[in-house]
Amino acid sequence: MKVVVVESPAKAKTIEKYLGPGHTVLASFGHVRDLPAKDGSVEPDKDFEMHYEMSGRGSKSVSDIAGALKGADTLILATDPDREGEAISWHVLEALTKRKVVKDKTVKRVVFNEITKSAVLDAMAHPRDIDMDLVNAQQARRALDYLVGFTLSPVLWRKLPSAKSAGRVQSVALRLICERETEIEAFRPREYWTIGAEFLNKDGQKVQARLFELGGSKLDKFDINTEAAAKAAVAKLQDLRYGVVDVQIKPAKRHPAPPFTTSTLQQEAARKLGFSAQMTMQIAQRLYEGVTIGGETTGLISYMRTDGVSMADEAIRSARAVIGEDFGRDAVPESWRVYKTKQKNAQEAHEAIRPTDFRRRPKAVARYLDDVQLKLYELIWVRALASQMESAELERTTIDISDSARTGMFRATGTVVLSPGFLKLYEEGIDDKTGDEEADNRLPKLVTGDPLDRDSITPEQHFTEPPPRFSEASLVRKLEELGIGRPSTYAAILEVLKARNYVKLENKRFQPEDAGWLAYSFLVCFFEQYFAYDFTAGLEEKLDEIAEHKLDWKQVLADFWQDFSLHADDHSPTMLSVKDAVTRIDEKMGRRGEVLDAINALLDQHFFPAREDGKDPRLCPACSKGQLAIKAGRTGAFIGCSDYPECSYTRPLSAGGGHGDIAISGPQELGADPATGQMITLRQGPFGPYVQLGEAEGEGKAKTKPKRASLPRGVTLDDVTLELAVKLLALPRVVGAHPSTGKEIVAGLGRFGPYLLHDGAYTKLKDAMEALEIGINHAVELIAAADARRKGPRKGAQLTILREVGKHPDDGEAINVIDGRYGPYLKHGATNAPLPKGVETDGVTLEQAIEAIAARAKGGKKKKAAPKAKKAAAPKAEKAEAKPKKAAPKKKAAAKKPAAKKAAAKKPAAKKTAAA
Repeated sequence: MKVVVVESPAKAKTIEKYLGPGHTVLASFGHVRDLPAKDGSVEPDKDFEMHYEMSGRGSKSVSDIAGALKGADTLILATDPDREGEAISWHVLEALTKRKVVKDKTVKRVVFNEITKSAVLDAMAHPRDIDMDLVNAQQARRALDYLVGFTLSPVLWRKLPSAKSAGRVQSVALRLICERETEIEAFRPREYWTIGAEFLNKDGQKVQARLFELGGSKLDKFDINTEAAAKAAVAKLQDLRYGVVDVQIKPAKRHPAPPFTTSTLQQEAARKLGFSAQMTMQIAQRLYEGVTIGGETTGLISYMRTDGVSMADEAIRSARAVIGEDFGRDAVPESWRVYKTKQKNAQEAHEAIRPTDFRRRPKAVARYLDDVQLKLYELIWVRALASQMESAELERTTIDISDSARTGMFRATGTVVLSPGFLKLYEEGIDDKTGDEEADNRLPKLVTGDPLDRDSITPEQHFTEPPPRFSEASLVRKLEELGIGRPSTYAAILEVLKARNYVKLENKRFQPEDAGWLAYSFLVCFFEQYFAYDFTAGLEEKLDEIAEHKLDWKQVLADFWQDFSLHADDHSPTMLSVKDAVTRIDEKMGRRGEVLDAINALLDQHFFPAREDGKDPRLCPACSKGQLAIKAGRTGAFIGCSDYPECSYTRPLSAGGGHGDIAISGPQELGADPATGQMITLRQGPFGPYVQLGEAEGEGKAKTKPKRASLPRGVTLDDVTLELAVKLLALPRVVGAHPSTGKEIVAGLGRFGPYLLHDGAYTKLKDAMEALEIGINHAVELIAAADARRKGPRKGAQLTILREVGKHPDDGEAINVIDGRYGPYLKHGATNAPLPKGVETDGVTLEQAIEAIAARAKGGKKKKAAPKAKKAAAPKAEKAEAKPKKAAPKKKAAAKKPAAKKAAAKKPAAKKTAAA
């Protein structure tokens, strides 16, 4: 009997079918152990000893594997074919070795690039030993991430209370986003003009051209930079007679892009499908693990974590055959294409991402896939197929048009596709248009000397534009270009930045949040060399050299840590522990005030941009004496006056404060409230301006707080009137009764913005003013529209199943994703569980669903731990009853004692439950 270990249960079922009798295939459910997030997990002062800890799921998986091994003679480790998969195999083996269940077993490692019967059987026929260099490369990466995070994060927390954490690669990605934003903020647009013209040939066909030469001199971009200069140029060119002075026709070819790597798949899925990097990888994982077709589960794509761009010979032959069938023999090049990666530190020599069988066309498998799976499969299929198609043949035409004196020269360009080749099937997307893309104008047939009639000459004003913010696709591409991180980690990096509120996605573009600016500035001010792009890329190269058997992993860790930890003490002769490094770095950096001074200097232009009126942007608008600066408080950072406590002016950290530049030095009276007669004032608080009704009354615990309302986003201090303040203080307000249900409709402002509330359901409003003004008729319309969109059931309504994730292995009952009133959730029998954090409806896998259901079911049982307390209390109650004589004089007290003891007995039980 042979026990085979893979990573996922879906894969386990498929592979067990392929291998047949004599094989038991079990899942490790990914990592079985990892470094716990606590001090001492890596000890640099003890030769980088690493202390791994079993996860709850990992412990169960290892127990199942150990049980199966009792009646087996061979253990085959068949986890994913990359460094992480190699490390998982090693961790499984280490855990089993500690249990002493493999000492008399044969242990082998096999890898396969796709889950098809032929690939799996071929891999089983060619086993090998675990590659410890791949394992150590992964261990070194994990240790580096731990050492950086657990050294810098505590210092970051002490110096900047609102900061979350620092990570080795995530911080470099954050630096890219912040530095791009700095470029945008520093950008100053420049004006320039172009002169366009439209000509007609003898057949009346139009030719559009642009002026590129004037008075015999070639025009640079900014040569015509004012309207007056543009009009003067047009005046010179207006009344001339034009003709064709030169025609150049050049053949050209466009070659197809190679099949997808992990990085290019994430980029193209973001551009064309709007998928996040995380969503792309989750869907690709399911396509790799396979779907059931004709009663057999088969993987549809090859392994999706790869830097390789080549395909196996067998796959190329299959692709060429399909191209010939679908597009004709002319679309198949004479010799097949061989691609080589341009990335200098490409990781494993895996194939590119491709279909496992090109004959499984997207239409043929559509009924087995959901919408998002089909979209991604089709993208992978067309890209891989197009990579082996004939090049596109083009004809680029350039026509120069001028008058006889060559006063002005216009140029028309166009590209004609003579033979589309791979363009019949696929064209790669681009992230940001620059204006220099190929023109695809179709020009009429013209020859030198042909006369042309001027139809119009038109000046057009332009302004230079700042560099675009990073999208997910362009950020992934930039990280890959710089050699930072691994493509398989990019999805997780981007999710961490968003989860920690370091960045936000606005119109699918990354913008740094205040917390992100602070973390970035802290790291650049004090640890710049360790978050430099070339330093991080150099570490990646060293990790690759460990995997290639060229470097010792502990020597790489020692070299890094000696330098990194001695940032705190240049004269320490020994290898510091993490705890000592944190203490010394903290001491060397000085007081929080000194740290804030450095951050203030770096972020000067961001938080205090130059004013149009020329005044000092840091001058306190309240006292006109102090200087504004970033301050740190218990609840986070804010901007305050240097003359505190004499001047108490503060505003939120966000540049400009979000409510204009006017400050409030003290309460400003707006007028008396018409209903109560109390004075309404406008005030400045630590989190922004607000309006207040009346004053606090009473003292101590009896003191009542006055009603307050913050100014909504987009409302400036100049906008605040008594009428607006009264409306804000009246929120939430009853709009009226719904004509169908008779229940109240309430309008208000919540933490997520303006809303309508009716019958327990919320409807978003477009802005705060709508919450203040909306009437009953419009409110009913909006609620009706929202109810039509809202599929989630109300009480007693039919459940809406978004998709079936799969069957639970314990009882075979379906686990479904339900569209609930407050968002999608998982349902299995009577157990409801939230989706895993950061996982979208279409991204949740069966393993994740099983874990979530198990966690919720386990949580539910914890709440029923109270009966145990009663059992524990019973002996004490019996003991009390055994002494009736002592209890008799105080009947009432005696009666209460058992109850008190019962309560006391419950306390330990409650603690036990909480601890569990």
